[in-house]
Order: sequence, then C-alpha cells, then structure tokens
Amino acid sequence: MMTIGFDKPLYILPFDHRGAFQMQMFGWKSPLTSGQSSQITSVKEVIYDAFKKSIEAGVPKNKAGILVDETFGAAILLDAVTQGYITACPVEKSGLDEFDFEYGEEFDKHIEAFHPTFCKVLVRYNPEGDSASNTRQSSRLKRLSDYLHRESQSRLMFELLVPPLNVQLERAKGDKGVYDLEIRPRLMVQAIEQILDAQVEPDVWKIEGLDRREDCANVVAAVREKDRDDVGCIVLGRAEDESKVRRWLTTAAAVPGFTGFAVGRTCFWGPLVRWRAGKISRDEAVTEIADRYRTFAEVFEGKSYAAA
Repeated sequence: MMTIGFDKPLYILPFDHRGAFQMQMFGWKSPLTSGQSSQITSVKEVIYDAFKKSIEAGVPKNKAGILVDETFGAAILLDAVTQGYITACPVEKSGLDEFDFEYGEEFDKHIEAFHPTFCKVLVRYNPEGDSASNTRQSSRLKRLSDYLHRESQSRLMFELLVPPLNVQLERAKGDKGVYDLEIRPRLMVQAIEQILDAQVEPDVWKIEGLDRREDCANVVAAVREKDRDDVGCIVLGRAEDESKVRRWLTTAAAVPGFTGFAVGRTCFWGPLVRWRAGKISRDEAVTEIADRYRTFAEVFEGKSYAAA
C-alpha cells in the first residue's frame, strides 16, 4: 500500500474534456463516427504538441504533466508515459451531476492499461445538497480510493466542484461572484471533511480558485487533517479569463500546501477556435497554447523561464 499524499510541484495542462469538445467546439451529438472522433483526437494532439514545446521553452519536466482522456487521447497517454511525463487520466463519465465510473466494473483494467501517475475524478459535491447522492458518490469514490492505494501504482487526483444550490444563490442575492467569495469556501471545507470521513483518500485535490489567502489556508488544513501531511492542492482554472486565473495562482502560491495548478481551457480554447476558423496556423496555435501554459507556471513560481 502506498503512503497517501503527493506534495511535489505539479503543473498540469488538462485536456480530458470530452463533452466540451464534442458539443461546444464541434456541435456533434453522440454517437460519433470514427471520423469525428479522429478530428477531436487531432485537436488534442495540438495541445499535446504545445505541452512538449513548453517544456522545451523551460517549464521543468519534473513538475509538468498532462491530463487527457482515453476516449480521444489514448495514443497521447501512451506516448507521454514513454517520454517520462507526469500523466493523469479521468475515470468518471463525462458531464454527469453524480460521479460514476466511465467503464463500470472494468475501471481497474483501463487504469492499468495506461499506468497514469494519477487517476482523476471530477466530483460535484455540495455538502448541503442531496444526501443520498452524496452517499452514493462517496461509496463509489471509496472503492476507487481503496483500489488505487492497495493495488495500483496510480494515485488519486480529486477535482472537487461545489455547485451552488438555489437556496445558497438566494443567500448571495443571485450573484455567483458573491457565492464564490463568501459562501463556497466554507462549503468546500465541509465537503472535504465529509469526503474524508467517508474514507476517500485523495493524494492531490484540484481546488476551484479562491480569492483570499485565508480560504486557501483553510482548505489545506482540511485536506491535511489527521496526519495527512503530504497531501497537496492544485488550483483549477474553470475556463476563466487570464487575469482571474493569474490572481488565483498568485494567491494560492503563497500558501504552503498548494503545489501547483491545472489550467486547461484558459490555455487552449481560444487558440484552437481561431485555428479551426482558419485565422491562425497550427504552429501558431501550438505556440500560443505553450506560451500561456508556460506563463501560468511562471506566475505560480514567481519567476520567468528562459526560452529555449
């Protein structure tokens, strides 16, 4: 059994999005044809090329990693493993309000086919929400957590989203920004406590951006309670604009226990849309994505890398 936790620097470029690419970028409904699937794969290869270029430009390889799905990125995952990159692969079904396994009872076989550094789960969990749903999710997540720590070499990366309930938005007078600033931080801590009480043991938590240092510190205290001293937190980008992501990274970087970030769509969505529209070349899209990712690494570390 592996010890719980991963507190090394971790700069993730996530592009495991499935529904977002299929519906929002291409406007396609399921089931996809093989040709449509290949087009999505080709878009993800642009992002992977950008990741590799960013490392050539100075992002430390031992801190850099990708998060990509098996559905459209299996070849990318396999190549990244051979290249010695940090890898993460999702195990959840895309787009569900309640966590469930993408591959059902065979989830373990799909993990071991790629041996990713991390298995990632995206979980929507509001501690004041549907208790039956939260219990079902926790039960499935415990099964995954137990498997990873007892039988696998992959670690658990837990992406916690706390979507507001209507009553919570009412308290914020319908203002999502007020919810994020004044209500969500407390709910995140409560959610973490409930998930840990259910014996789910993430090694790394992907945390929605927080504007206040004290809220970051409270999250770290929650994930590290009861001798979980090596558990780390990374900031996710939520597809927000660059200035907001910069602010979140700067705030989190000042708090011990926050070790990095996972910023995807803020890096790649705009360049990919312009490339597909014929406004920029593929090479230009690769360069722009690489530059954005490298910039976020620089922001988190508070320094600039010398371009190769």
